[in-house]
Amino acid sequence: MQWETVIGLEVHVQLATRSKIFSGASTAFGAEPNTQACAVDLGLPGVLPVLNEAAVAMAVQFGLAIHAEIPEVSVFDRKNYFYPDLPKGYQTSQMYHPIVGAGEVEITLDDGSTKRIRVHHAHLEEDAGKSLHEDFHGMTGVDLNRAGTPLLEIVSEPDLRSAKEAAAYLKAIHSIVTYLGISDGNMAEGSMRCDVNVSVRPQGQEAYGTRAEIKNVNSFRFVERAIAFEMERQIELIEEGGKVVQETRLFDPDRDETRSMRTKEEANDYRYFPCPDLLPVVLDQAYLDHLRGNLPELPAEKRVRFETELGLSAYDASVLSATREMADFFEEAKNVCGDAKQAANWVQGELSGALNREGLPIADSPVSARQLGELVARVMDDTINGKAAKQVFQALWNGQGTKADDIIEAQGLKQVTDSGAIEAMIDQVIADSPGQVAQYRDAEPDKRGKMIGYFVGQVMKASRGTANPQQVNQLLKEKLDALC
Repeated sequence: MQWETVIGLEVHVQLATRSKIFSGASTAFGAEPNTQACAVDLGLPGVLPVLNEAAVAMAVQFGLAIHAEIPEVSVFDRKNYFYPDLPKGYQTSQMYHPIVGAGEVEITLDDGSTKRIRVHHAHLEEDAGKSLHEDFHGMTGVDLNRAGTPLLEIVSEPDLRSAKEAAAYLKAIHSIVTYLGISDGNMAEGSMRCDVNVSVRPQGQEAYGTRAEIKNVNSFRFVERAIAFEMERQIELIEEGGKVVQETRLFDPDRDETRSMRTKEEANDYRYFPCPDLLPVVLDQAYLDHLRGNLPELPAEKRVRFETELGLSAYDASVLSATREMADFFEEAKNVCGDAKQAANWVQGELSGALNREGLPIADSPVSARQLGELVARVMDDTINGKAAKQVFQALWNGQGTKADDIIEAQGLKQVTDSGAIEAMIDQVIADSPGQVAQYRDAEPDKRGKMIGYFVGQVMKASRGTANPQQVNQLLKEKLDALC
């Protein structure tokens, strides 16, 4: 039987506010446990929440960015459940009237095609604390620093059909929120994580299968691996006569598997009801127009501009617009060297290769965008050739200089373009290579092209790599052909 996988994601984005959603406590990452939880976060008697206006603005910005419906009125609800790191015994969230309604996100697949994924809604809520299970002599500690941190939960429709589509969707969400500046998107620090709902059904069947929810997956790669395992688990279970049960599961990256955590509660188990301490949020058109007018250029718009105005390929435009940091770096390098394609080649080639080897984000690149642009400019004006350019790049990377021109001068890498000097080197190489010249002269004309490589190598060696390769090839061919 042919099976189809049905996937929906609930993405939790930690908003980049300085204080929490209902209190003035700090949201800074990395503080000592329980040093950033105030009376409001702890749910102590007599305290009242005050809504953080910045969190509202960030949620609305996201909604505008995905062309979503923005309701005039949204309401906060209490979601009641017990957990050790939930001090109030309930989570303030939005169930019935979320701040962002239906929208859509466009994803780009490996083959270059695009697909639109519907977003059901996005709602504001407060984060819970964190249970710590290590170094407590068999006991569990609770850190409430994270309690009350503002989250935007983005709920997709079940439109995703593969692990790769799910990862592409998650990357698209990451790109949007980081372009907007409403989150740093740091998945390792928990700034963005997702719950993955997976079910399978026979190909062609309209009804959905029973889904399992995989909680708190915190990397693009883990999302793919978790879905791949869960898909195979469910298909194998059904084909062996079993039934998939609705449950919550956890992904273990070390064992590359999901395992059962608890049977899935129905929504009414949470006993949602409107929060009596918070008024409804009312957004007028002037407020929405103000936020819409201040939106930055978003990834999809930037990708189109890179293609239509800068002449980049769809692939290059997609890679270079994927993150705001990458796009900004590329554009600055392009402005310095004056050539979009050459800047794109160097950013995606030499620079990205070095960053990957060192495990560095582009924001921490030892080579700045200006430095790279100046280096590319020296390649374009024939000051240096490609081989020398890589030497200069490495010197910049290693901190052996701050300007390409200074390194070129100090290391004697300036390209030799004087035809007289190049001819002198060629004449010497020919004089020193009688055997190779004889072989060239005796070879069939159509085979001489491959043989010229030896002579090119000797000339480049004699020039310490500084001779212009195009001139060397052209002059060598002329001189060798004249001897035939």
